[in-house]
Amino acid sequence: MTGKDNTQEKSFWLPLFVIVIGAFSAILNNSSVNVAIPELMSIFGVSESKIQWVLTAYMLTSGVVIPITGFLGDKFGTKRLFITALGIFTAGSVLCATAWNTNSLIAFRVLQGIGGGAIMPVSMAIIYRIVPRDKIGMALGFWGMAAIMGPAIGPTLGGYLIEHSSWRFLFVSNVPVGVLGVILCSIILEETPKARGSKFDFWGFLLSTTGLFALLLALSEAPGKGWDSFFIVMLLTFSFFSLLLFILVELSIDQPMLDLRLLRNTTFTLSIITTAFLTVGLFGGIFLIPLFTQNLMGLTALKTGLILMPAALITGALNPVSGFLFDRFGVKPLGITGITILGITTWELQNLSLDTSAHYITALMMVRSVGIGLAMMPVNAAGMNVVSKHLVGRASSLMNVFRQVSASFGVAILTVIIQNRQNFHYTHLSETVTSSSPAVQQVVQKVQGLSGGNLQEGTGTAIMLLMGAAQKKAMVLAIDDTFLVASLFAFAAIPPLFFFKEKSKKEPSPGGQVTGSRTGE
Repeated sequence: MTGKDNTQEKSFWLPLFVIVIGAFSAILNNSSVNVAIPELMSIFGVSESKIQWVLTAYMLTSGVVIPITGFLGDKFGTKRLFITALGIFTAGSVLCATAWNTNSLIAFRVLQGIGGGAIMPVSMAIIYRIVPRDKIGMALGFWGMAAIMGPAIGPTLGGYLIEHSSWRFLFVSNVPVGVLGVILCSIILEETPKARGSKFDFWGFLLSTTGLFALLLALSEAPGKGWDSFFIVMLLTFSFFSLLLFILVELSIDQPMLDLRLLRNTTFTLSIITTAFLTVGLFGGIFLIPLFTQNLMGLTALKTGLILMPAALITGALNPVSGFLFDRFGVKPLGITGITILGITTWELQNLSLDTSAHYITALMMVRSVGIGLAMMPVNAAGMNVVSKHLVGRASSLMNVFRQVSASFGVAILTVIIQNRQNFHYTHLSETVTSSSPAVQQVVQKVQGLSGGNLQEGTGTAIMLLMGAAQKKAMVLAIDDTFLVASLFAFAAIPPLFFFKEKSKKEPSPGGQVTGSRTGE
């Protein structure tokens, strides 16, 4: 190893810190905006379906941007692309803070999504270019802290700003971090080699953009409009044929935008499959716990954030530890242990009731976060470690596309399960609420005193009260059933781990030199 190479190996921590700043800014903002939706509805005087586009616009835009990041990084350099993406995100944040109505806010969120969608895959690609493979686990552990700390702090910060300040500060708070990130990246990061003679895959870009847009939109809107609605069926049909054509195009050209040939690598494919199952299981907690605490327990967004924060902080703190262990022991022992903990604790969450204390939820989520911290980063690193350095940009784009779709699918399928199970339980519970049922008679006796002894009025009031209680109980049972399904997705991530290869491999460098590295697969 030359002196230059040795210096580069020792100096990756400072660039890594700079990259984490940029990634943290994007993730923090998106998680904090979620809790502001009710407040924005009130301020702008719009319906829930309209204001949801503040979230949907960002999600759709970031999803369709991801595939092209690999090509842009190879063409113009990952440093330039990362700085541009962070600059666009910061500019979008400034504009969001000045929004005067819902339409302007949605438009500026689209701009934010263009930058935010590129930040994560490009930052991952930079890390794999600057960090030696035998230290990649530890480096990704610190990088992954941004992905965990953002959702940990975001809801709490958002809830605090909504209760004590203005929603505009949700976006203003990004600006100093974004500006600092752009300045530090310009000074500290080194530009990566640019691919010579790279050609823009127009048809791949067009088909992936339209196909992913239709798919993500369908997954976002299906729970509200119904999976069998004409709009959703047409979106899914259009998405299927667009992505099918996209696959055919990408496999037939020499320079595809998304290199699907990477899926021929068994370890890389297993990593994507495992991550997809993990993502759905992970969203079981991220998505369902706020529903339970806010809609059923009546807690504020700030208190919900405080309940979830300890668990997320534990996951963030464990990421570097799991990275250190991954570099030495590989993915299997960490992945199997972590996913088992995740699955068991998610299974236990199906026993939540209205009598469950907030402290118990916090404790259970903290144990659950240990599993997430042990499993998530090693599974991702195991897949990326088998990719040659000159292909990491394309591999990062491909992996992040699957992660985005998995997250959207997870929210959509869990929402549908909640709706169906709530209807099922409510129908069953309401059958027991009749004028002659013992429960109604007991409530009638209590209500009659308040209604002047009017039996008919007392009976009607008693039935209304019990039907409301049945509706609430049905929601509790529906969330419990959905936790059960989420745990099954988590357990489904275990079998693929047994097919990961635990041995060192030789990796061809871009210049053709062969270097040994532990892949951890």
